[in-house]
Formats: sequence, structure tokens, C-alpha cells
Amino acid sequence: MNIYIRFLGASQEVTGSKFLLEVDEFKILIDCGLFQGKKELRLLNWSDFPIKPTEIDCILLTHAHIDHTGYLPRLVKQGYKNSIHCTHPTLDLVKILLLDSAKLQEEEASYARKKGYSKHTPPEPLYDEKDAQKVFPLLISHPFGQWIKINDNIEVRFQTAGHILGASIIEVLLKGEKENKKIVFSGDLGRYQDPLMPPPTPIQEADILLIESTYGNRDNIDVFPEKELGRIVRQTLKNGCLIIPAFSVGRTQSVLYYLTQLLEKQEIPNAPIFVDSPMAIDVTELYDKYDDCHSLAKEVFQQEPNFLKHPNIHYYQSQEQSISLNEIRKGAIIISASGMATGGRILHHLYNRLPNSQDTILFVGYQSEGTRGRDLLEGKEFIKIFGSYVPVKAHIEYIAGLSAHADQEELLQWISNFKQSPKITFITHGEKEASQSLASLIQEKFHWKNVVIPNYMEGFVLFRGI
Repeated sequence: MNIYIRFLGASQEVTGSKFLLEVDEFKILIDCGLFQGKKELRLLNWSDFPIKPTEIDCILLTHAHIDHTGYLPRLVKQGYKNSIHCTHPTLDLVKILLLDSAKLQEEEASYARKKGYSKHTPPEPLYDEKDAQKVFPLLISHPFGQWIKINDNIEVRFQTAGHILGASIIEVLLKGEKENKKIVFSGDLGRYQDPLMPPPTPIQEADILLIESTYGNRDNIDVFPEKELGRIVRQTLKNGCLIIPAFSVGRTQSVLYYLTQLLEKQEIPNAPIFVDSPMAIDVTELYDKYDDCHSLAKEVFQQEPNFLKHPNIHYYQSQEQSISLNEIRKGAIIISASGMATGGRILHHLYNRLPNSQDTILFVGYQSEGTRGRDLLEGKEFIKIFGSYVPVKAHIEYIAGLSAHADQEELLQWISNFKQSPKITFITHGEKEASQSLASLIQEKFHWKNVVIPNYMEGFVLFRGI
């Protein structure tokens, strides 16, 4: 048995996660994400896939975020027809997220045609809702912790990653004629003290390890961010509104938890909280369905009403409701997607709120290079939205402690569970500086010798003749 891996995304970048594992002639794609952020990356979404989709035998998904699943409709459109394996919550989340992704792309293409700001003639979506729906019959879900037979030589197991609902670490067991080998894909690892999600499952053995490095160069990120959040809320609501770009899966629910805790303690004004994201509403319902997959099942979540049904929270579905928020001048909190301000309703809020010096834009998650969120955090004076340059007069804030990614110390804590060094450790899903920082620390702290930061499209022979 010969084993080969090729890195088709998330290599010195944090988006476009795709890893092609070849076991003899059998090809497994681990994750199938969209590239986001920098233009040169986004253009890759429109390119032909590096191999024929019909040659891929199965797909494994670590979790539902679009940078890990958003290319699936495009792949199916190009001919992929085989199974897509994931956890039970991930299956439901993928359906919600892909339909939302398709809808947003259709709306943006339509808006670009109407306003005439696209360079494409005519502007078209990468895929539409019909394309997204063609993915759903291929999805097969599994419980955490159970070995699943892919073929006679390959078994996989999903372990809790703690990043978002359903997020998993994937163990791939390869049964050779001479010996067995195990490859571990960390996926996106969550935090060890998160109000909603359990900590990532410790893994003790791996012949090959792929470890994410989103915050590989960020240490001691506050695990108790309520104090900073409270300060920003109090400071903003006196004269303006607080706008929070947040991913509908995970971050929105965590932010609501912290806000409602602050309300109950009377540490912030009794302000309305508008969740302007139809998808966030659908996602929130899954926390009730999968109460065994998050850490609040026996505590806060079972209280009636639970924090997601707090009387101050107003869930807005329609476009008319969303537009009406523009009339509120102060004393309100608005949460809307996407978390990196790459699309969705948040763009309309930013378009209207960025010129207002009384308002505050608060980022609560990682902002990839090339995104509007990153530009705002880096102090850009104008941000391009809908073909126009919008002046930035609003206050820009960031709370790293609200992120769903493990920081440097937590990544090292998870790695410390391994009893011995893998044959190769690949550092993935991190910008260059973060990847290099984590690689150096692994070598220094654990004395692992073969730590590799792969390049985009680079391939490696892992084993021969096992």
C-alpha cells in the first residue's frame, strides 16, 4: 500500500481547506472549502479542480464552516457523485450553510448586475441553490467516536474538536498488509474553556499529523472576555449602536450567551439585541436538537427560557426587517453575518454604519488576510462595499477571546497528548507567520524533527509498501 497526500488549500492560508489523500488508487478528499479573502485566492474558486472530481472516491468533512465545505456544490456540479461523510450536526449545518452561501452568491450577482460594478459580464454566482441541493443526497452522517469502514483497508473516526457544533478531528486508519498506519487531521480545534463547546478530544497516537495553526502565533488569548465586551457595549450604546459581524454558526450563539449573562448581571444597559441573520435562527434550533454535542445541555441550555430565547433578543428574518434597523440611531446591538464581512447582510449594515462616528463595529473572530474585516482592523480609512468606497468613521474594536479557535498555548496543550512524535507533522490552516511560529515551538518544546509547512498544491509520499 502506497500513501500520498496533496495540499489543495489551507496551506499558509486559513481558507480553502482541501487535502487529497491517495491510498493506492483510492482518493479521499478531506474538507472541500471555499477560498476567501485575497482576490488571487477567491479566483481559485472559479478554476477547474486540480483533479477530475469523478476520480475522487469519497469526501470527509471536519466541520460545516464554508471555508471547509463551501466548494462542495461546485465539485458536484463538475461531476462528483460519491459519498460525503461527516458528523450528525455537521450534516444539518452543511445544508443550512450551503443554501445560504448559494443564496448570497445569487443575490450579490444580481446586485452587481443591477449596479453595474462587476468586471464580469454578466455577473454570475459560483453556484446557485439548485447546485447546493444536489450535495444533500450524498451526505452520510455518523456519531462521534465510532469507527466507520470506508473500504477493506480504510476506517475513519470522528472525534470532538470543540470548534463549533459538530466539529471533528478525523482519524484515518490505514490497514496495510505489513502494518497499520494512522493519519490525524485536527480540523479546527476549539478552546479549552468555551461556554458552549466541550474541549477538543485528546489524541495520543498518529503516524502523520495535520494540525491547524490559525492562532499559532497568538498566546494567552483571554478565555473570559465578558469584561471587555461589557466595556464596549456600555461605551457604545450611550450615543450609538454596536454592530457585531459574527458567523451564524458558533460565534453568534457564543456572543448571545455573553450578552445575556451581562444583561442578567445588569452590567450593560437593557438594550435590544437584533440577530439579523435568517441562517443564525435555523442554526440556533440545532443546539436544542443536538444537546449532547455541546457543553450546556444539562445547565444553561435546559433553563426555560434559555439564553437563546432571552426577551431582549429579536431574530429578524425578512429583508424589510433588516432595512428597518438603519433607522435606529443609538442604544441597540445588531449581530449579522458574515463574520469576516465578506458577504451577507452585514455589508448593508457596514455600508450605512461605517460613516457614523457614534457607532462601533466589533469583530469577534479571526479575520483572514484580504477580507474587509482584516482591512478594518488594520486601520483602512475607506472600505470598498458594493462598488463604492465607504469612509470609516465608526470605532473599530476586536475581542480575540470570543474566537472559536484554540490559541497558541491551547494548540500546544492538545499536541502534548501525543505519546511520541509523528513521522511527519504538517502545519496547516494558518497564515505564514502563524504557521512558522507554531512549527518552531513544536520543534523546540517537543523535539519533533519532521515538522513541515506545505505549500499550496505541494504533494508528499507518506508511506510506500506498507
